[in-house]
Amino acid sequence: MQLRSRKLPRGAVHHPVFARFYARVSVTADLKGGIAAYREELLSGLSGRVIEIGAGNGLNFAHYPGAVSEVVALEPERSLRQLAARSALRAEVPVDVVPGAAEALPVKSEAFDGAVASLVLCTVRDLPRALAEIRRVLRPGGELRFFEHGSAQGRALATAQRVADRTLWPLLFGGCHTARDPLAAIEAAGFEMGTYRRLRVPETGLQVPSSPCVLGVARKPFTEG
Repeated sequence: MQLRSRKLPRGAVHHPVFARFYARVSVTADLKGGIAAYREELLSGLSGRVIEIGAGNGLNFAHYPGAVSEVVALEPERSLRQLAARSALRAEVPVDVVPGAAEALPVKSEAFDGAVASLVLCTVRDLPRALAEIRRVLRPGGELRFFEHGSAQGRALATAQRVADRTLWPLLFGGCHTARDPLAAIEAAGFEMGTYRRLRVPETGLQVPSSPCVLGVARKPFTEG
């Protein structure tokens, strides 16, 4: 694997308390909240070289299909990156866990067949820049697979999202902004939108600002323009 030398913003991500919380809660959500099934759907059919943006503690690694030849998994938070490196050792496909920020991917242009963004676009500091970087590193026709929090369609929950984002939610949950519209942002970045579906996580029970999600695929156009 060839990495580009790109200087990351100083202190790009440092959420040690959230990292410990996420490491515990995410495993429970996978087992009992149905998230593992969404990860399986997200990654199904991928092949070749894949870059994963914000790998967290590496829960996606077990779901990559055998046709994937290599995964370069970026995780800027040190504690989560250490957990991801352990998960990589158990993966059935080669996974290289490296530090890196979504806004400055340390890899060459058009080097990957697929990119994965899983519950991470809500946390990046500069969403348009991050998506431009993902587009840069994908080959023409390469796929962006996404499973993301998204803006609610109902007025009451959408209002709750905006209030949460302006107050304590980002501070408590690692910079998460629930009111972002990933579909609009992906299209604005020049991707061609493929199939997608809206989800509610969890499917039943009380809805919280992070409950509305969207899972789908977009593609980098073969030709610019």
